[in-house]
Amino acid sequence: MTPEMRHTYAIGDIHGCREMLERLLALIKPQRERDTVVVLGDFINRGPDSLGTVELLRRQQRLYRHFLVLRGNHEQMLLDYLAGRNREIFLANGGQATINSYLGGHGDSAPEDDSWLPPEHRDWLAALPCSYENEHGIFVHAGLQPGVHISQQSRHWLLWARQEFLETDHDFGKPVIFGHTPFKTAHITRNRIGIDTGAVYGGRLSCVVLPEEQIISV
Repeated sequence: MTPEMRHTYAIGDIHGCREMLERLLALIKPQRERDTVVVLGDFINRGPDSLGTVELLRRQQRLYRHFLVLRGNHEQMLLDYLAGRNREIFLANGGQATINSYLGGHGDSAPEDDSWLPPEHRDWLAALPCSYENEHGIFVHAGLQPGVHISQQSRHWLLWARQEFLETDHDFGKPVIFGHTPFKTAHITRNRIGIDTGAVYGGRLSCVVLPEEQIISV
């Protein structure tokens, strides 16, 4: 990597594994004023420290000029939970671990109210975008619908896409960098790069450096 080149660092699903994220950030060392960092969503639920992960990401956004955090389906599940929709789905998909991390303990039931989540965290989560595009690629949590312009993509495809996206050979104009679907190692094809390598399932937390398509994992 030449020092004058602008790079994009895209980070896969963290799922509350704050310590792994800290180690990865220390390893990749992006340039604060020049490079772009994109976190591809699903940074909460399942893992041990969703609160610490959110706080770390918010600190990084204050430190870096271009540090973007995208919404994943797990963040959407939390927002739905807070709105009184599908509350059981959030809890059944690792949401209890998120609540426990905010309350500083362990438990197997949800509080009666939602005061456990600070208002500033709720507002920050609600404002997260579902996609980002720059000269290096199109960045989403789950995938894109083939043949549909990025500006017309539905939230369902951006947050939940799976097999139809994974099987398409559609040319989206740029590589699509995504998480959501865990692979043992980074999934790289002509039109997409999947970098969820199962950090919370005993795998690794991975980052792709663009435009070189270099994979860095911890």
